[in-house]
Amino acid sequence: MSKKILVTGGCGYIGSHTIVDLIQNGFEVISADDLSRGSLQYLEGIEKVTGKKVKNYQVDLKKMDYTEAIFFDNPDIVGIIHFAAFKAVGESVQEPLLYYENNLRALINVLQCAQRFGVFQFVFSSSCAVYGSVQELPVSEQGAQNQAQSPYGRSKQMCEDICRDVAKVWPEGNVALLRYFNPVGAHPSAQLGELQEVPENLVPVITQTAIGRRDSMSVYGNDYDTRDGSCIRDYVHVMDIAAAHTQALQYMLEADDEDNCLTLNLGTGKGVSVLELIAAFERVSGQKLNYQIGPRRAGDVPAVFANNDKAQRIIGWKPQYDLDAMMDTAWRWEKELAKQAKAAV
Repeated sequence: MSKKILVTGGCGYIGSHTIVDLIQNGFEVISADDLSRGSLQYLEGIEKVTGKKVKNYQVDLKKMDYTEAIFFDNPDIVGIIHFAAFKAVGESVQEPLLYYENNLRALINVLQCAQRFGVFQFVFSSSCAVYGSVQELPVSEQGAQNQAQSPYGRSKQMCEDICRDVAKVWPEGNVALLRYFNPVGAHPSAQLGELQEVPENLVPVITQTAIGRRDSMSVYGNDYDTRDGSCIRDYVHVMDIAAAHTQALQYMLEADDEDNCLTLNLGTGKGVSVLELIAAFERVSGQKLNYQIGPRRAGDVPAVFANNDKAQRIIGWKPQYDLDAMMDTAWRWEKELAKQAKAAV
């Protein structure tokens, strides 16, 4: 049986790490990424880690002709992991139509091709943003979903609805909706990590500040009702996130489950505050971080962390990387980027 998997958005942060995990678990992988947000540097990193060249189809998945061509070219695809989406929350507020068009249209085209070409295993990259402002902690998959806080989050809610509706009329198909909390860190080899010139996420802000790419950073508020006053989030290593995709795919390929639409939280189940995250970084790196306490940021909730019991029970997923490993791999990746930049001068 073929073990070829199509990874859309394979030239992105989580997509590239997932490709590494798939290859290391015996899968053949092709990527589809138009490089509007991705980078070929990720494919180079994949090759360094695995020794395998991964073919990327540089196509716009919003265009059906281009999307279909991938499937005509690869009739032996058995599964799809769909990462291809825009994901900057702030940008989505400024450009909502861009996000709705891109995130929904690409998904619809890929799902239509999955049905037409008989690719029955489909994993969708979702987000804890679908929960909106949470009322109960830890957050479970069965918890009430509120209005998402951004067009990005609402696009993920809509995409999940599309997947569920398709699954209802696709008895031979299997769909998994994986809701990430806060992916961080880098591959332990320091050959793959997060590429963000202007970071949207906290950990690259920390590492860029420590290495001198930024003069300082702000902690947005220290007066929340949390153990140290700063916001609490569920940080999970990117390689643990990657492994969950492979395990979900393997589960769907092997299981004969009546429920053909699986929804799983991907988080450690442990909340970590911003100040605790900074302390962990300082501990593993030996670097003192130049940060200031600033005012609260609009839209930030005090605390969010996952109940991950369902992922552990159904697909056997259990995070392997602790907080120190998250910060250590992120820091080693930042130093590798600095070394590469110096060599390029």
